[in-house]
Amino acid sequence: MTRRERYAKVISWFQVNMPVAESELFYNNPYELVVAVILSAQCTDVRVNLVTPSLFKRYPNAKALSVATPEEVFEYIKSVTYPNNKSKHLVKMAKMLYSDFNNVVPDTPEELQKLPGVGRKTANVIASVIYDKPVIAVDTHVYRVSRRIGLSTGKTPLAVENDLTENIAQEIRAIAHHWLILHGRYVCIARKPKCESCGLSEFCRYYHKSRRANLHEGGSS
Repeated sequence: MTRRERYAKVISWFQVNMPVAESELFYNNPYELVVAVILSAQCTDVRVNLVTPSLFKRYPNAKALSVATPEEVFEYIKSVTYPNNKSKHLVKMAKMLYSDFNNVVPDTPEELQKLPGVGRKTANVIASVIYDKPVIAVDTHVYRVSRRIGLSTGKTPLAVENDLTENIAQEIRAIAHHWLILHGRYVCIARKPKCESCGLSEFCRYYHKSRRANLHEGGSS
């Protein structure tokens, strides 16, 4: 199977079996999504969703957050991963968003990356989710799933992003990002992927490689 054929089959499967795929982070506006995505780095969306309601109630916009201290913010987010660094990033982000961007979240990955705490992956998530930009954010789930299935052989997140961008049409990149994240979160999990119940196993290089290895081991015993 060529890579082009694999992409076509995988995309077709998702379009039929996961017609709706979106962020599992809770947010009501672009500012809240920026905060939530920063908090979600190396942390589960479930955990982030537990802390953001009280955080947003106390700091409902960038102006309110910009005058807070990292120590004050820390008390609201201390149960997430790396709360010290994230509290500093959030305050600095809010200051820049309020002073340099007039409280309007930028709509391009390039401008978004100027905000403290916002790297390429975070910028792509925000640009895709809020502004429907044709970009794909590669987190650990997207990286793992793309390489396992055979959508990319890239050895860095950027290389995987480039492969996905090259092979997925602009108009479906936003949802494709969520397809891969959700598949990695619930099916193609890191330690023990649920290959036997996965609808993509027919097209998956990892599955066929693992099955051949198991057959080989069975035959040699």
